[in-house]
Amino acid sequence: MPIKTLHITNAYHAKSGGISTFYRALLSAANRSGRLMRLVVPGKTTMVEEVGRYARIYHIAAPNAPIFDRRYSMLLPHTYLPPFRGALWRILKEEQPDLVDVCDKYALNWLGGFLRRGWIPGINRPVVVGMSCERMDDNVRAFITTREAGRRWSRFYLAYCYIPLFDCLIANSQYTADELLAAMVSPHKRPVFVRPMGAEVEDCAIATRSEDKRRKLIALSGGQQTTKLLAYAGRLSPEKNIPLLIEMMEKLAGDRNSDYRLLVAGSGPLAGWLEEEARKRAPGRICALGHISDRTSLIDLYANCDAFIHPNPREPFGIAPLEAMAAGLPLVAPASGGVLSYADETNAWLAEPNAESFANAVRSIFNNQATCRDKLARARWTAERHSWNSITAQFFELYDHLYHEKSSYCQSPASSWPDADQHYRSRSLGYSRRPDRRSGSRDIARQG
Repeated sequence: MPIKTLHITNAYHAKSGGISTFYRALLSAANRSGRLMRLVVPGKTTMVEEVGRYARIYHIAAPNAPIFDRRYSMLLPHTYLPPFRGALWRILKEEQPDLVDVCDKYALNWLGGFLRRGWIPGINRPVVVGMSCERMDDNVRAFITTREAGRRWSRFYLAYCYIPLFDCLIANSQYTADELLAAMVSPHKRPVFVRPMGAEVEDCAIATRSEDKRRKLIALSGGQQTTKLLAYAGRLSPEKNIPLLIEMMEKLAGDRNSDYRLLVAGSGPLAGWLEEEARKRAPGRICALGHISDRTSLIDLYANCDAFIHPNPREPFGIAPLEAMAAGLPLVAPASGGVLSYADETNAWLAEPNAESFANAVRSIFNNQATCRDKLARARWTAERHSWNSITAQFFELYDHLYHEKSSYCQSPASSWPDADQHYRSRSLGYSRRPDRRSGSRDIARQG
């Protein structure tokens, strides 16, 4: 029978992005395939949400995150630490999952260590997986300091306060995995599996341009019939390199023969800053649409714009750019980061993350129609290979594999687990493979 998996994350709220999108896709796939899946997330109130016949979401009342983005709530260690026997402890005890997937590096990571050591009473020892969907050094760089000390601190934290707490790790891109691999030290090395995210490519692929909807977008942007509409969709947060959008539009505003307007769909800590800076530095060129929660409206935006701009050179993966490719929208993105999991020179316009390079990339889209058509055809083909149906199947296949590899000694006494972990790392080398560009997946094993 399929195993029961339980997933826990703090990166979840009504307007959150890629991580919550991934877990919602996984919930849908669990119902389609008849698998038991539980998701635990923070919320305003404590409640249980049944999602189909096989899936369930536990919402636990939690305080707002104290720093970074206060739209998020945060489950704290007291919800699972033994002395408190809080809500998360009760859920784990009731559900008794076969595999626990923790997507958090700051408050929930300690749960992995407690489960591995058997320090939470009443809970059978599950396989414990650390899901890494972003790089810690990038977050430190964006929110705390750009100095080398920040990178060294991130590496130390991962080596001693994150990696050793799990049986294995999953990363959403090679870019994300590289940080984990670089931080590993003996005797705490763990296998890392790269599994890409996906996108709702089917509905994006059938999106069609509407002259009426396009006219409305042009009017909203203050443009004219010949205006070229650019789009950005994503979180407006420091780690997303939002200033590059304004710098690029400053350059494009100087073009005499072309009128470029940028439509920004998203919300976040920099929303007010973006609007203020846009008025000062690129007046009339940037239109903030706010968060678009309606899926149809977002697809209409893709279908009726002329290019998608993704400014972040350190994107862990990037679901919105992949959706734009599926919708037939030319993608301008940095030649770095997790977007290179699917974007290259054959299907996108890659540039250095500076205003001049991005502006030139935008111009080149409209200067060579033959090249544009060829790249768009390749982009659609690439996006089709990242449909959620395919991606979620890969994740569940990996979860099953990890469980069956570990099941023979998950119930062993705590004193024997280090040897079991060594055995597991050695065996994982047997099925590692070289990067497969076609499938987007790879397995990486580091043996201590």
